[in-house]
Amino acid sequence: MPLIPPTTGIVVVVFACVYLGMGIGRWPGLMLDRTGIALVGAIVLVLVGAVTGEEVRAAIDVPTLVILFGLMVLSAQFAACGFYDWCSRRLARTPVGPVPLLALTVVTSGLLSAFLANDVVVFAMTPMLTLGLQRRGLDPRPFLIALAAAANAGSAATIIGNPQNILIGQTGGLDFLTFVAVCGPPALIALALSFAVVWLVWRGRFELVDPRVQHGLSEAAMARSLDRAGLVKAFFATAALLLLFATPLPRVEGVLLVAGALLISRRLSTRRILGLVDWHLLVLFAALFVVTHAFDVTGLPQQLVTALESHGMPLASPWLLGPLVVLGSNTIGNVPLVMLLLQILPQAGPDLLYFLALVSTLAGNLLIVGSLANIITVERARDVGVSLGLLEHARCGVPITLLSLAAAMAWLGWRHL
Repeated sequence: MPLIPPTTGIVVVVFACVYLGMGIGRWPGLMLDRTGIALVGAIVLVLVGAVTGEEVRAAIDVPTLVILFGLMVLSAQFAACGFYDWCSRRLARTPVGPVPLLALTVVTSGLLSAFLANDVVVFAMTPMLTLGLQRRGLDPRPFLIALAAAANAGSAATIIGNPQNILIGQTGGLDFLTFVAVCGPPALIALALSFAVVWLVWRGRFELVDPRVQHGLSEAAMARSLDRAGLVKAFFATAALLLLFATPLPRVEGVLLVAGALLISRRLSTRRILGLVDWHLLVLFAALFVVTHAFDVTGLPQQLVTALESHGMPLASPWLLGPLVVLGSNTIGNVPLVMLLLQILPQAGPDLLYFLALVSTLAGNLLIVGSLANIITVERARDVGVSLGLLEHARCGVPITLLSLAAAMAWLGWRHL
């Protein structure tokens, strides 16, 4: 049933306030972050009667949230076992020069992010890697830029690499292996470009100017043990999930089974594992499902699409959708943008979904605000005394993004997508 005009006006105002908040990051004068803004917006829509309780339940894509939760539990298992810390220590202590070390950072971050949550990868690896590099007298900043860029690029290769891919894959019912075949090659090119650009921009400047400025870890911290039994369990769980996604087996039930098995442990408490789950992101997803559904019901998005088509500018055209996705990913964020576009383009076919997944993910490297992985890397580095500025990141992020997107468009065009 169409909404009456007054309610439509309220929905538009709430929608605008929520997505403006997504772009700014908070409402001025308040401590509400993006999750809080989306949640308050959904609550307002329910209270004014713009959406009913039944519509809320229908709007929230529970299977997507379940899959995202299960992958977070898997990443939490790796983190709790000390795997990410171990990877960071091994990287920082590898007896090679700065350039090979930069390449190893890109490969490690990209590979882990393709199968585990990229946000968790950078959250866990940034502090240990930063401090380990400082012990060697190396400037952590180029390596941190490469770490975040590779996390974004690597996550573009698979359906389970990042939240927006999970959402796209679940919405379109995309096949895991086909997704890898389409999105994997440009993701690999983006990884190579991440290394090449950072190396070119920072060549000759990898060492610290003042090697006395080091916040090195103690030997005890650097030698922290790895829970090998728990790690074996995590690798078996990863293999089970990959098998699950690569076959016609039911994904939601399988993810729940794997997550439940990981929670049964004699070494790791349930509280510790669940404490590593990004509940804020799950709440953000749920709230945005409600907000975008209410906006879609007004009919305004479809009117906009129709108006664009009448002027010869179909929204599904790569030449219009591509710049829109790049702009949106670096303002309101790639997850809110993808959620909105999936509402506006409900009949999008696989080709368009592959395009959306690649562009929204690779565009995240443009600016620090382009992806949560970038923001997490900067904030975690700041916690251990390293400041990474917007311009420092942009000098690498802009060329990485433009070259990666050009390569992706060439690849998709070659495949006639």
